[in-house]
Amino acid sequence: MRIATWNVNSLRSRIDRVEAFLARHEVDVLALQETKAREDQLPLMGLQAMGYDVAVAGVNQWNGVAILSRVGLEDVEVGFEGMPPYGDPAAAEARAIGATCGGVRIWSLYVPNGRKPDDPHYVYKLDWLARLRETAGGWLDTPTAMVGDWNICPTDDDVFDVTQFAKSTHVTPPERAAFQAFLDDGWVETTRAHAPGYTYWDYYRQRFERDRGLKIDFVLGSPDLASRVTGAFIDRDERDPAQGTGSPSDHAPVVVDLS
Repeated sequence: MRIATWNVNSLRSRIDRVEAFLARHEVDVLALQETKAREDQLPLMGLQAMGYDVAVAGVNQWNGVAILSRVGLEDVEVGFEGMPPYGDPAAAEARAIGATCGGVRIWSLYVPNGRKPDDPHYVYKLDWLARLRETAGGWLDTPTAMVGDWNICPTDDDVFDVTQFAKSTHVTPPERAAFQAFLDDGWVETTRAHAPGYTYWDYYRQRFERDRGLKIDFVLGSPDLASRVTGAFIDRDERDPAQGTGSPSDHAPVVVDLS
């Protein structure tokens, strides 16, 4: 089975690229983040015609997650148990959706950005990760993949220039500790050994062309699932403005193969 994760930065804007990507790589399950729309606003007919079932959690313009599967889509769950709310009034955001696809539990996750280390959103980010870890502990004994945009660079090698991020989120010790805590619990980051390199390049100042990126998109697998990983790659062509139809997302898809 081939699974993939991709922060598409608006599914409506990127639908042609998504359909072409699925066809080109024969992806069985695709987890999406930043779909930025309600389900009724999304152009899903082409995906469904390709044989994909679709589960969506989204609102107007912000956040949004989805799972596309051609190997079954069962037991859909929007949000995880204990997921903290945000905003005024506080409400659950569209940042997590889970489904069982081909016998594997897939969670599409869009971890809060954090904005700045002194911002309330940063506190929310750390709380969100802590609540996810608490709940995910109950998933370790099942074939489960937590995939998506984690908005964390776990090591200095995951940043084109860590000195430029000295006062920014994504690289702070608490964020890195939160990510490491999942690994300490037994989750396995399945992509790094097979797919080195960045997954995100800001649109600013030709960051992609100069390869000044970040590695923030990951696939964390339970021990059972991690043992089935046979390979992984980052499809950099999908971030290349010179490739494909229309403008690209600022993220590249990450693809993982399972036996």
